Amino acid sequence: MAGLELLRQGAVAPDGLPLAGVDLDGVPLEEATGIAGYADLVIAGWDLDGSDLYKAAEQHGVLDHRQLTLVEPALSVLTPWPAAGDADFCRNVSGGNVLLAETRRAQADAVRADLMRFRTEQSLDGLVLVNLASTERWPDPAAPALQSTEAFEAALDADDRSITPAMVYAYAAICEGVGYVNFTPSLAADVPALVQLAEQRGVPLAGKDGKTGQTMMKTVLAPAFRSRALTVEGWYSTNILGNRDGLALDDPDSLNSKLQTKGKVLDSILGYTVEDHVVRIDYYRPRGDQKEAWDAIDLVGFLGQRMQIKVDFQCRDSILAAPLAIELARLADLAQQRGEGGVQEQLGWFFKAPMTPDGTSTPEHAFHRQEQVLLDWLGAGATGR
Repeated sequence: MAGLELLRQGAVAPDGLPLAGVDLDGVPLEEATGIAGYADLVIAGWDLDGSDLYKAAEQHGVLDHRQLTLVEPALSVLTPWPAAGDADFCRNVSGGNVLLAETRRAQADAVRADLMRFRTEQSLDGLVLVNLASTERWPDPAAPALQSTEAFEAALDADDRSITPAMVYAYAAICEGVGYVNFTPSLAADVPALVQLAEQRGVPLAGKDGKTGQTMMKTVLAPAFRSRALTVEGWYSTNILGNRDGLALDDPDSLNSKLQTKGKVLDSILGYTVEDHVVRIDYYRPRGDQKEAWDAIDLVGFLGQRMQIKVDFQCRDSILAAPLAIELARLADLAQQRGEGGVQEQLGWFFKAPMTPDGTSTPEHAFHRQEQVLLDWLGAGATGR
């Protein structure tokens, strides 16, 4: 939200926004497709921490002092709505701004009411819900409640805890005709019950787990190794970060959800199993939002000769993630404008574990191919094409 405000003020350039400056056959993307402009976006949301957004931005230390000063008037008047949380699914993140609705059905009804009110108060042309919450532990994906829309509705009424907080938000969005994007590794809309519901209602879905730093690098490098017939003998990846995301992942169950999405990319791209593929994530409080992702890659080339590559990506977690969340909101809204419901495979470029319509086929992970799929989709619906 701070970034969008700084863009409106002309205080920053649109660096880091993947679609900024993109054109189709010489026509600016907004003009060619009707995609919402950055200045047209209005944002609100839920959080277990009820602090106004200026205090939250100050606390997390992502913005510099000048940027904080410029956004204070806009952010200090914004406070998050009470959130539907459940400590059983996310143990390390808590707060007092809790939705006073105990059952899953009551939570879903409250979220739907928030969406309806926001749409009306802001006179919105379109609405998208992006899940940016802390990583939840996974329930059993095979739970009966998650296999059909009818079973899910009955489970909501029975307060079945196979339904996670992330699913509550996804369900509420779909019921209100609101596009849904899962930027987290949590199991949310990617269960048969909610995919069916989205297809029935014509609501776009996309996810999961935003591909921001280390995995982005992996999906760029791995296709190059395959193209040059260099065998990846081992790939050791470790991450340290000290923000709230890192704190959530300090819980073993939440961490396991994250590792499930980070660990599947490499074998899919290379076409074989890398037996010594290790992925670690460690919470290290002093780093805050300044994440470090370090990779040690062992390769085998011509004549069986071994080589090594080291990558040390000293990045900023939120600075990489925020532009992708913004672009995904614009793209999900564009899909809705085009009447395209269900799983949006063309948005796989943004995710570690892209959704597929049937939930079983292997998604494309190579970065350059994913980008081309997205550009082809944008061009196919452009004016005059």
